[in-house]
Amino acid sequence: MSFSNINDLLKQNKQSQSDDAGSVPILPTETPEVEEKFEKKMKEVGIKEREMEAMRFAAQIGYPHIDLEKFPVSLEALRQIDREIAERLGIVCFYFTTEEVRLGALDPTIEEAQEILSEIEENSHAHGALYVISEHSLEKVLKLYDTLPVVVPISKDIEITPEDLQAVQADVNDFASLQEMLDKQSTTDTLIIILGAGLKLQASDVHVEAEEDKVAVRVRLDGILHDAAYLPKENYQKLVNRIKLTSSLKINITDKPQDGRLTIKMPAGDVDVRVSTLPTVYGESVVMRLLYQGAQRLDLEKLGLRPDNFEKLKKEISRPNGMIITTGPTGSGKTTTMYAIMQILNQPGVKIITLEDPVEYKMPGINQSQVDLSRGYTFGKGLRSILRQDPDIAMVGEIRDLETAEISIQAALTGHLIMSTIHTNNAAGAIPRFISMGAQPFLLAPALNCVIGQRLVRRICENCKTEVKLSSAESQQVQEMIERMPEAEKEKIKKQELKFYKGQGCEACNKIGYKGQIGIHEIFTVTPEIEKMILLGNSSEYEIESAAIAQGMTTMVQDGIIKASQGTTSLAEVFRVTE
Repeated sequence: MSFSNINDLLKQNKQSQSDDAGSVPILPTETPEVEEKFEKKMKEVGIKEREMEAMRFAAQIGYPHIDLEKFPVSLEALRQIDREIAERLGIVCFYFTTEEVRLGALDPTIEEAQEILSEIEENSHAHGALYVISEHSLEKVLKLYDTLPVVVPISKDIEITPEDLQAVQADVNDFASLQEMLDKQSTTDTLIIILGAGLKLQASDVHVEAEEDKVAVRVRLDGILHDAAYLPKENYQKLVNRIKLTSSLKINITDKPQDGRLTIKMPAGDVDVRVSTLPTVYGESVVMRLLYQGAQRLDLEKLGLRPDNFEKLKKEISRPNGMIITTGPTGSGKTTTMYAIMQILNQPGVKIITLEDPVEYKMPGINQSQVDLSRGYTFGKGLRSILRQDPDIAMVGEIRDLETAEISIQAALTGHLIMSTIHTNNAAGAIPRFISMGAQPFLLAPALNCVIGQRLVRRICENCKTEVKLSSAESQQVQEMIERMPEAEKEKIKKQELKFYKGQGCEACNKIGYKGQIGIHEIFTVTPEIEKMILLGNSSEYEIESAAIAQGMTTMVQDGIIKASQGTTSLAEVFRVTE
């Protein structure tokens, strides 16, 4: 029975007794004190009624119930959920420690409640549970938000001012000068110097690795990892703590891997730094991946595609539907190629959505989504959601399971242009890989437009490039590759005098002999003959590659030999990445 009905009945009873007794009232309800007690009593009856309803609901759905009327809710527990979310969803955190977390909700079965609990458990590494609470309990906890102190958020971004950068650029020209500068600086400045040097040297990754008696600082330049400098072991823990603080990682957790990020503010564009820590024998290994958001790396014509391959790919990406697959190992530039293609396709009137892990380049005009495996947001589930948004073009970061493969193929057959990557050694290997995942050949054959195989090779430093003479074994290997080229390419290369080069090493290239990277590619389109081979479902990688070569495909190693003969890269570099 509600509060208003109880009140009406009591008032009717009071009036009836007053009429029977003439002008003498039986219940002295006219006084303010009695009225106040009466209202308080009725309020308590209403609260108990709502608590009983919450208990019945909890028993019905199989969740525990808790009354938060007098429960001591800490400020740390309140901070786990924003007030706006607590009010909107009817969910609060009423208990929080380093090991356990407890949430109360009006309806704990809603999807948002489950997601919030999973997120708090993931962030705090604590075990959690959900309880049913009444509206009264929710109101009591919401009032406690007024007691929370206002905290001004601290920016985790590292701002390297032009002056800071100029100082690093002036003093750091090679690994020796980096070592010299690190020896002079305090621990606070070490992180800025390491990151600043990484930017100056155009590194893709910076590694801080604890060894038995020292700490190694290594940088990845053009795909190769180099020992850049060493730090005293006594500075190691302070440096790692500094990295953790700036990338929002937990300092006290040293026995588990952690992932974080920070941003370097630069005049030419922000640099996102993805931080990964891993426990090792001598301490935590830290890898900082540098993602240059402002870098001009997305021009397809500058990625190393020769004119014939560029025209072939341009024709395929202009088709309104189908699949374009890029293959290669990790670090072969697959994602960059996909973004370069999207740069061309990103036109007014075209809706493009991506699903990535992680989002590496931020592009205006494109809807970019990042998978979250901890919350069940996989490539397969994400792609289903993407297709409900009615995109013209969808880019999936990687096809690694049957679910994603099947959805991608179906989308390509129903009017969408799908771009994705797959891990194989060459372009022809994509077909057996799809079939081994369980894809149906009769669906794959009409869905696939073309496959790109690629590697990244280092460019010879122009300042120290010098001609080299090939050994007899190398000459024979080159001639064999030339003989297998398509006739048009074979005639072109035979008309020129073959010369090959290498870098001697100089100050400009940090004595490495290489500076920068370029792609070598092979592209085959699904012709009627190759489509028949796919439909058979049992054609080998070698058979598909042979058919593609017969129809004019230049292989990666052949493309590399052409670039080496033009002085772009060395023959040794081509063989390093292709064999």
